[in-house]
Amino acid sequence: MNATSIAPTRTAAASSNRKAAWLTIFLLTVVALVFVATPVWLIMPFKSQTPRGLEIAYMLKRWSPLVTIVASITVLALTVWLWRGVRRWWLKVPLVIAFAFTLVLAWFAQQNHFEWMFNPLPNASFAKTSDASFVADSDFVLAVHINDEAAAYPIRQIAYHHVIQDEVGGVAIAATY
Repeated sequence: MNATSIAPTRTAAASSNRKAAWLTIFLLTVVALVFVATPVWLIMPFKSQTPRGLEIAYMLKRWSPLVTIVASITVLALTVWLWRGVRRWWLKVPLVIAFAFTLVLAWFAQQNHFEWMFNPLPNASFAKTSDASFVADSDFVLAVHINDEAAAYPIRQIAYHHVIQDEVGGVAIAATY
């Protein structure tokens, strides 16, 4: 074999490695997105939720910080490796976007977005039982009884916020649903 027959083989191998690196970047970005977006999609206010869906959402939420950090580091390494071989600037843009997107996903995976969806009611107002004409006899309530004092919170009114901060019987409480 002479030198001219070896050069095309190396070029083909390098091209194949670059294609594999681009594919890996794409797949890692998709995997990171799935780990972050699926729990958000499965656990939404006013949407029906199944036990299996919640199990999947919490499992993905638990693993998403690690998966997104590994994906970001790997995408960074592949971006640096590919950067030197990319001659056209417009081919460098997707590398930067993919890396930036995995960083955003890694940040989002560290957040508790469930708290963003279910904010505590900021200025809850309360009514005496005799004044609570807006509560029907068929309404479900969350009831709390402490030190001979009782409070009831209509479920349909706290369904969105999921948290009511109150004081019952001299004790500060956070009633959740």
